[in-house]
Amino acid sequence: MTTAQGDVTLLEDPIALDLLQSRQLARLSYTWHDGTPRVVPLWFQWTGNTIAFGTPIGAPKVKVLDARPEVAVSIDDATAWPYRALLVRGRASVDLLDDVASEYAEAAVRYFGPEQAVAWLATRRSCQCALREAPSSPTIACVHPC
Repeated sequence: MTTAQGDVTLLEDPIALDLLQSRQLARLSYTWHDGTPRVVPLWFQWTGNTIAFGTPIGAPKVKVLDARPEVAVSIDDATAWPYRALLVRGRASVDLLDDVASEYAEAAVRYFGPEQAVAWLATRRSCQCALREAPSSPTIACVHPC
């Protein structure tokens, strides 16, 4: 039986898992204070139940997500046809940290490789917080092609 679009078990779909382990950028969508939509490309790290992001503490999204935690995340790969995409909606939480989030460090290794990640992370120390979008309780998960 095929899993219906919108069912959170789609996070276990082979296409979803491949995208969650890829070096593609995620796009985080959220709503600004005035109701206008915003979308930002970010590195991400899939923990097995959370899509985690790292961002500077002063980033605009950090300022608004406490009041407007509803987000959407898109990860796609358009390098082949048919394109592949994972779409997730849920609620974000923000954890302010004194140092780089462990998930961000793991993402740096995945995106840069171990040696370059160490150098990059040295420039990021003491300027990161973690954003965590919790797909364990999303409202919708969709995988394309379906």
